[in-house]
Amino acid sequence: MTAQSETLLAVDGVSLSFGGVKAITDVSFDIRKGEIRAIIGPNGAGKTSMLNVVNGFYHPQHGRITYKGKTRPRMRPYQAASQGIARTFQNVALFRGMTTLDNIMVGRTLKMHRGLFWQMLRYGPAMREEIENRRVVEDIIDFLQIESIRKTPVGKLPYGLQKRVELGRALAMEPELLLLDEPMAGMNIEEKEDMCRYILDLNKYFGTTIALIEHDMGVVMDLSDRVVVLEYGHKIADGTPEVVKADPKVIEAYLGVGH
Repeated sequence: MTAQSETLLAVDGVSLSFGGVKAITDVSFDIRKGEIRAIIGPNGAGKTSMLNVVNGFYHPQHGRITYKGKTRPRMRPYQAASQGIARTFQNVALFRGMTTLDNIMVGRTLKMHRGLFWQMLRYGPAMREEIENRRVVEDIIDFLQIESIRKTPVGKLPYGLQKRVELGRALAMEPELLLLDEPMAGMNIEEKEDMCRYILDLNKYFGTTIALIEHDMGVVMDLSDRVVVLEYGHKIADGTPEVVKADPKVIEAYLGVGH
C-alpha cells in the first residue's frame, strides 16, 4: 500500500450529535482503494457511529463524505448499497428462520432486476436471472467453506457460523467497500483465525477494500494496512499499525498505561 494509492472514500471534518451528546467531533480520515483500514478505540469512542455515517444510516450535522471522487449527497443505506458499500453488524442481523443459502441470496436483491410479474411466474427471464444469482451465492458458500450448512436455518447455527453467514450476505452484494463491525466479537481462537483468513483472502485475491472495527489488537495489527484511533468521538491517532501502536495517546487511551 503506497501513499499514491487511490482514495476510495474520504471523511472530512465529520461531526455527529444526538441531542446534546456528541458522538463524533470533527473527524477526518480516508480509506484507500485495496487496503484494510482499521477503526479502533475504547467503548463509546464513536466507531460504530462512524460506520453508520459512511453507509448512510446517520447523517452528520457537519462535514462531508466523498466516495469515488464525488461528494455524497444525503442518502439512505439502500442507496449506499447500490453504490457498492456493504456492511456487517456488531450484533448478528440475519433472518433466523431462513436457511444459510436464503440469507445469502438476500444480498443479491440489488442485482436482480426482473419485475414482480416475472418473479411470480418464476419462468423465462426471471428463472434465468435467479439461476445466475444462485450460482454466485454457491461460489460464496464454497469460498466460506459452509457447504454443510447451506440448508440449515441460521437460528440453529453457533454464533461463529452465523457471523460467517452474515459475511457471505455482504459479499453477495459484490461490494467495492466492505464495512465490518467487530467481525470477530464473541469468537473463539479457531473461529477468529478462520475469519482473519477470509478477510485477508478477500482483500488479496478479490481486491475488496475493507474497513473494520475490531477490539482484538493482535488481529488489528496483523490485518491492517493503516489504523485510525478514536476516543470520545475525537481522532487521536492515524497511521500504520506500528506507528499507532507506539503512540503515547493510544497507549494511554486504548491499550492502557500499564502496557
